[in-house]
Amino acid sequence: MTATTKPNTGFWIIAVLALFWNLIGVFFWIMEHFLMTEEMKAAYPPEELELMNSTPSWGIYVYGIAVFGGLLASVLLVMRKKMAIAIFGISLLAILIQMGYWVFGMDAVGIMGPKSLIMPLIVIAIAIFEYFYSKGAARNGWLA
Repeated sequence: MTATTKPNTGFWIIAVLALFWNLIGVFFWIMEHFLMTEEMKAAYPPEELELMNSTPSWGIYVYGIAVFGGLLASVLLVMRKKMAIAIFGISLLAILIQMGYWVFGMDAVGIMGPKSLIMPLIVIAIAIFEYFYSKGAARNGWLA
């Protein structure tokens, strides 16, 4: 059995923020794929709506793996479980696939301009941070 040490306050702040961040991701996934009405879609710029409508069906699943994986990993981090590392890794991989396809496969930058890179880069940066933070937490003995 591995001995764990009590995490500092910063760990709890980061773990709870990660949980909220990933809850927001799940909310947006549910909203985009199940709750979006035609009136809501009409409010989007035409080029963005075209990108949304041309997303391949596998993209929905990869997006789901990314957000639900991130949520599960965040819950595991709050519970101080080492499994959070692997699940954050899977979520990160799904994010890289999803965002890579968005930027390169769908040419989002060519269609919507450079501003379309802002959110993907933020999401990728946070996912990388979550993955490496969970690894560090395990190294510090905070995860069992």
